[in-house]
Amino acid sequence: MPTDPTTLDGCPDTSSRLDPESAEWVRTIGGSGAERAAALARLHALLLRVARGEVRRRSGLLRIDGPELDDLAYQAAADALLAITSKIGQFRGESRFSTWAYKFVIFEVSSKVGRHFWRGPQVPLEAEEWERLPDRFGLEPAREFEWRELVTALRRAVETELTERQRQVFVEIVLNGVPLDALVARLGSSRNAIYKIMFDARRKLRTALAAHGYPHDNTSEQ
Repeated sequence: MPTDPTTLDGCPDTSSRLDPESAEWVRTIGGSGAERAAALARLHALLLRVARGEVRRRSGLLRIDGPELDDLAYQAAADALLAITSKIGQFRGESRFSTWAYKFVIFEVSSKVGRHFWRGPQVPLEAEEWERLPDRFGLEPAREFEWRELVTALRRAVETELTERQRQVFVEIVLNGVPLDALVARLGSSRNAIYKIMFDARRKLRTALAAHGYPHDNTSEQ
């Protein structure tokens, strides 16, 4: 039974499976001297371009701009570069090297956006926040009484039907308007885990509201 060829250091040799561009990145980054330094400089420039695009896209959530926003992008690109160089031996060519590398910088941007969001003091949730829900979702003033009743029923369902974790995630995202990446960073969770929690919470709330004569929970879909 044939075995994978190995390099001198005992690691699998994947160079024959890589596209030419990816193979060149792996060779130069894994090398030494001026050639490696030049490759790292090129890679950092690519990562910084992606990081700048990502932080600009999310700048509305952060309420920052200018030098502070650019500094966040620089930090993300620098940390992504360190992660890539330390894990270059793990690249197996399932995708192009650039695609693989960009995942690192997107992760770093998400992490830093999350930490930045939680720097400031958070305002504790009050009953008034529930009362503002109709206005937040642009509901018709003419139907105010109907929506106020729904909000009251929704609040009761959130307090009685959800688990503590589901309640925390629902309140942060729907009432407090916390960005998903910020909540992921704060809870030390993942986007998929938060999506699953919200999915389960919505299902419970729809069931509870339907049992009290409300066929659909609009606010929980936000």
